[in-house]
Amino acid sequence: MKKLSIALAAVAVATAGCATKTYVHEYVDGQVAPHGKRMDVIESRVAVNEAGIKALTERAERAEAALSDQSGRIEGVSRTAQDALERANAAGKLAEGKLAYEVVLSDDTLRFGLHSAELSEAAKQRLVAFADQLKAENRNVYIEIQGHTDSTGNEAYNRKLSQARAESVKEYLNMNCGVPLHRMATIGYGESAPMADNKTRAGRIENRRVVLVVLH
Repeated sequence: MKKLSIALAAVAVATAGCATKTYVHEYVDGQVAPHGKRMDVIESRVAVNEAGIKALTERAERAEAALSDQSGRIEGVSRTAQDALERANAAGKLAEGKLAYEVVLSDDTLRFGLHSAELSEAAKQRLVAFADQLKAENRNVYIEIQGHTDSTGNEAYNRKLSQARAESVKEYLNMNCGVPLHRMATIGYGESAPMADNKTRAGRIENRRVVLVVLH
């Protein structure tokens, strides 16, 4: 009888032990599962945040590249073209206030006579081609016509000559090519903005020029 009681007690303890283990497992599973789900949610949110950060980083890199490219374009623009843009903006001549491009007509192209502002036939043909390009682009633009000389002669004379040559270009574009006067302005820089060394013949030829700065 005593042995039977001991055996029953052992079975009871064993059964209780199994029940306790089962409860513990169920309890642990009940606690761990929600935490696991929460971890899955957190990991999902982290992944979304990482994707968002990556997208923002890529946008920032593209913006930086665009800014760098814009800075490069600004640095590549001549000082006189930037001056033209500032003058046009100040005068309210432009809707957008941007530089489109500039066309440099060198002395080889314009072939002004010595101390002359009269256009050669070669210069007229080049201006007709320029006007045709404007018409093909079909955009409202504003043009600053800049006259430049080399350093031969005194400064006052060179400025007056450069202004006269710019005015000749403006008049031809209006009278023969149909470019409206209110879309054009002229300025004579004289010898103040050289592109090359005036000490050499080649440099002087390069400095004797008319620049058409096209703004929109």
